[in-house]
Amino acid sequence: MSETLRLNGKDVAIVPGESVLELSRRVDVEIPTLCHDPRLKPVGACRTCLVEIDGMHRLVPSCATKAAAGMAIDTNSERVVRHQKALFALYLSDNVDAAETDDTSAPSELHAFASKVGAPTTWPKMQHKRFQRAGDRNPYIEYRADRCILCARCTRYCEEVESVSAITLAARGSETTIATSDNRSLLDTTCELCGGCVDVCPTGAMAEKKPLSLSLLPARELEKVRTTCNYCGVGCQMDLNIDRMANDGRGVVAKITSPDAGVLPNDGNLCVKGRFAYQFIDHADRLTKPLVRGEDGELAESSWEDALRIASEGLKRVAARHGADSLSFVSSSRCTGEENYLVQKLSRAVFGTNNVHQCAAT
Repeated sequence: MSETLRLNGKDVAIVPGESVLELSRRVDVEIPTLCHDPRLKPVGACRTCLVEIDGMHRLVPSCATKAAAGMAIDTNSERVVRHQKALFALYLSDNVDAAETDDTSAPSELHAFASKVGAPTTWPKMQHKRFQRAGDRNPYIEYRADRCILCARCTRYCEEVESVSAITLAARGSETTIATSDNRSLLDTTCELCGGCVDVCPTGAMAEKKPLSLSLLPARELEKVRTTCNYCGVGCQMDLNIDRMANDGRGVVAKITSPDAGVLPNDGNLCVKGRFAYQFIDHADRLTKPLVRGEDGELAESSWEDALRIASEGLKRVAARHGADSLSFVSSSRCTGEENYLVQKLSRAVFGTNNVHQCAAT
């Protein structure tokens, strides 16, 4: 029989090793958190996930507290709610107004949670002292210090997931900021420009440069479409963020984001190509229809049905004249594993030859 604890007055079974935060999320009890990411070690830095546990003198961080049998936990007691309102009000006093977060960067988790808990928005604003890397010539990532809350999700991700440590917390006290070694451009550091820091940032302090340069109006809501990255055969999942009003109503990909952690096979991570190299989608030189060489020797647009028929007939003629082993099939490393499987099936089962290769040799 599994052990249980009391969560907001209800008995809940415990999964060995899980934290109070993980347990709460498993049973759909929301606890606000700004510094937590399931891929990172819990640090309890933001203090937004504090809960009240009977017998403990102070509120404790749910992300860093292991669930134990017999605990009586309250996530929305009067004490917890009072703490949340005061804490988020302090965060807001050192951050941009909600209206300034309405752009093409990620939505501000800070302002969303502050609204949910009913945090006061009238507290006096403090002038932040964090410096930023003005004029960083890297083409992808922008750091906006006025939105930073020093949750360190970006620096921890860079160290714990990417093992790169290109960015770090620098300076002390109210001047603490996100910096690089000698405040150099990311291009002059160990940064791989994977954009993971942009993905994990809860406030939009780490942002992607290209969407910001588009200056999309707040009314231009971006539609997310889940797809598979085609830069290699791993099959990483990613979300196309599409502005349906752009390109004369045909839509344009404004940016690419990664799914939540836990979505396989990439667990919410992307490389520099997957996250930033999407300009080919609307490039003027991109082929969008098959080309077939006519009797005049020139390539002309064709339908997919005709192109596939002509290719099939040509392959069958060669096999009939010279044998199946006169054919060979080469698949792209940009195809998924499933697509590469189909190519080898076509080669071996349909045409009867083992002359099949994939350029990544996977």
